[in-house]
Amino acid sequence: MAQSLNVGIIGCGNIAEAYLGLSPLFNGINMIACADINIDAATARAEEFSVKAMTVDDLLADESIDIVVNLTIPAVHAEVSAQVLKAGKHVYSEKPFALSSAETQMLLEIAKEKNLRIGSAPDTFLGGVHQHARQLIDSGAVGKITSGTAHVQGQGMESWHPNPDFFFKPGAGPVLDIGPYYVTNLVQLLGPVSRVAAMSTTPQTERTITSEPRFGEKVTVETPTTIHALLSFASGATITLGTSWDVNHHQHQHMELYGEKGTMYVPDPNFFGGELRMTEGSEPIESLPAFDHPFSVPNEEEDDGSMRANYRAAGLADMAMAIIEGREHRCSAELATHAVDVMTSILESGETGKFVTLSTSCDRPAPLTTAQAKALLK
Repeated sequence: MAQSLNVGIIGCGNIAEAYLGLSPLFNGINMIACADINIDAATARAEEFSVKAMTVDDLLADESIDIVVNLTIPAVHAEVSAQVLKAGKHVYSEKPFALSSAETQMLLEIAKEKNLRIGSAPDTFLGGVHQHARQLIDSGAVGKITSGTAHVQGQGMESWHPNPDFFFKPGAGPVLDIGPYYVTNLVQLLGPVSRVAAMSTTPQTERTITSEPRFGEKVTVETPTTIHALLSFASGATITLGTSWDVNHHQHQHMELYGEKGTMYVPDPNFFGGELRMTEGSEPIESLPAFDHPFSVPNEEEDDGSMRANYRAAGLADMAMAIIEGREHRCSAELATHAVDVMTSILESGETGKFVTLSTSCDRPAPLTTAQAKALLK
């Protein structure tokens, strides 16, 4: 069996830079090509990262490529992933994996027929701080989690993204764009969701782009941008999830989990690292010492000069190594399918005003121990 698998990318936008730049950190993957419907975009990325620029058709036809990373816009994630599977290649998709239960089932059926793997972002739950939270919850440090809150709220993407249109179209919005990080981390910490309820609004029907190069252009909003949901977990926990792109400022924690013996404050699941805090009973809140985990180590400089941990492509590498080793991968199709079910059910409830019982479930992904994470890194 090969010690690594060859990887190609379809979609050479902003997120491609992260995958191409960080993939050399990992065992199991060898990034060799990129493609885009805009060949100029593919050529630019290829020159930047010393890989081969290809057309989409040529990449799909290339027998040397084992896995294709789907970095296209959410509206075509399912369509492109289906093309990859039908071409006989494993696929790893950016979030969201698909935009409906019908799309997820279609992809699962093709993968089963072809005996291929599907993986999907986000992989940030593999970060050291989130694996530390998992370890503490599993050990009973704060007792059984009974309830909690999660908040991802801001002003939207039009102030910084060069082409923010798709964020405000069906298939995006804060639930399907940022929600995957929060929903996936909650599922890996607490297990599957059984039913949801939500209320949704669209306070602004038009947005003005203030980023370059399209400063001043207008974007029509076609999906709710403020959604508040209740998530009922099979474990018995109830979590309030607030997502919005209509908030100028707030003081909510990213994630608070309330246990029978204490409370855990989990940092932003959009990132691999951060500060984990906890309190037992009425004791003062304490910041926990850094967890001995390689995906906690800061490795990337921010614009303000601070450092953060960024190991995007960890989920892709884990999938490649799982294929090589014959085991389950953590960013699995089943986990992604359940996350999509949770998020689309939230949107359905917001539209209908009714509770929605989920049609899927999943097992929690296996924890990623320090030793296992080290084995993924070169």
